[in-house]
Amino acid sequence: MRITRQFVGLMAIVFAGACGTATERGTEPPATEPGRDVQERAQQILAPLKQRLAGELTKALAAGPTQAIEVCAVSAQEITAELTAAGVRLGRTSHRVRNPRNEPEPWMEPLLAGFLSNPQDRVPHTVRIDEDTMGYVEPIQVQAMCLTCHGETLAPELKRKIEERYPEDEATGFAAGDFRGMFWVTLPVRDDAG
Repeated sequence: MRITRQFVGLMAIVFAGACGTATERGTEPPATEPGRDVQERAQQILAPLKQRLAGELTKALAAGPTQAIEVCAVSAQEITAELTAAGVRLGRTSHRVRNPRNEPEPWMEPLLAGFLSNPQDRVPHTVRIDEDTMGYVEPIQVQAMCLTCHGETLAPELKRKIEERYPEDEATGFAAGDFRGMFWVTLPVRDDAG
């Protein structure tokens, strides 16, 4: 499969757009306790993850789709670990994971179920996990370019690479516009640094 420079640039734009929040697109999310501060902090925490993943995937796709599998397998986990700070964790999850390390935690499962059962709900949500911790999620929707690695039909070499790396992969068979999963953040209710 030949990847053009235009395709790679478009992929970076699409990935960044797919990872944007509904607020960025002009839809106001519902108010949640303890308020907008948690959502804004969570979005700031997620921004570098989304930007760096888009950059790494752009570089990998220039070398071919099989290289993108390595980015998701190795680089995405390293970037996530680098951005994790005291009291703050972040990552990606889905109802159909590719990497078992991205399995949803119990607090995420009702949010995944909610997004799946209500296709019109594509706004971020915050929830209280416990007395001291809030959770924040942003839905991710499948864009046309995502179908290279997550669609119904994969190139044979790419399919073999996915099967080698992820023998229990559940992350294919998607169509453009499908709900793919969520970016998530957990953070303290109070920002002691601020």
